[in-house]
Amino acid sequence: MQLKRLTKYGLPLLGLLLFSLSVWAINKQLKHYTIPEIWHSLKIAPINSLLLALAFTVLNYLVLTTYDVLACGYIRHPLPYPKIALTAFTSAAISNTVGFALFTGSAIRCRLYVLWGLTPVEIAQLIAFTNLTFWLGLSVVGGVLFLVEPLAIPKFFHLPFTSVHPIGIILLALSCAYLLASLGLKRSLQIGRWSFSIPSFDVAVLQIILSSIDWSIAVAALFVLLPSSANLSYSTFFSIYLLGQIAGLVSYIPGGLGVFETVLLFLLSQTIPTTQIFISLILYRVIYYFIPLGIAALLLGIHEIRQRKLTL
Repeated sequence: MQLKRLTKYGLPLLGLLLFSLSVWAINKQLKHYTIPEIWHSLKIAPINSLLLALAFTVLNYLVLTTYDVLACGYIRHPLPYPKIALTAFTSAAISNTVGFALFTGSAIRCRLYVLWGLTPVEIAQLIAFTNLTFWLGLSVVGGVLFLVEPLAIPKFFHLPFTSVHPIGIILLALSCAYLLASLGLKRSLQIGRWSFSIPSFDVAVLQIILSSIDWSIAVAALFVLLPSSANLSYSTFFSIYLLGQIAGLVSYIPGGLGVFETVLLFLLSQTIPTTQIFISLILYRVIYYFIPLGIAALLLGIHEIRQRKLTL
């Protein structure tokens, strides 16, 4: 009885809350950039760069949906791809910008996957799996690049080491530990009343591949917006981007706003004029964050209206 009441009243309220949160996030983040700034950046940007950034963004969000496809296979509850895509896209687009991904992304998945017939335990397993996939890719590509491109860490981080080299070692060690666990641990992990089985080695490798592709494309979406005169390799920029993203993720500021830009401005200003970096970052925020967030909010709003009509 309580579950029926929760499904009838609680979940629609959650959907309304998530939609309202998306609209609030769009309004809040746009305040950081004036319309003239955005318009000026669009006017002076090469059209080829804008189209490439858009293409990489679309491709990146398509790759992000494969996290949930793989997760549904892991929990042995396959769903039609359109349902998975709607859930994964809205979850990623909103949590990327709003921040607090463990709450916002998980809330969206709970809201939609309950409708698609998943149990609370299955949803919890799926959420854990997708979040782990995200961090696995970051650990692997970050670990490799931080060893190959040992960037100097800005002093304002106040860390006990001066380069990203130790971070790279830690990240690769964590990734290797996970792969070894997938080979050696055949039993389930018990967390309270819930049981989580360690993915097989093949699935673990797929997680790493998908997430690494995801990170590589996300970096490319910003890299193509940098001025062509910049004497900067993709691998070096990849390392800078990851350091900025890690700083933004651990800061818990929505979308890493301010933190990510500060790291990139500090590390890129030696080779690229600050004004050009700022323009590229504005365009990246619009293309990679604001546009997907607006589409996700619209899709979520349409979905909630349709669900409301079905329950009346």
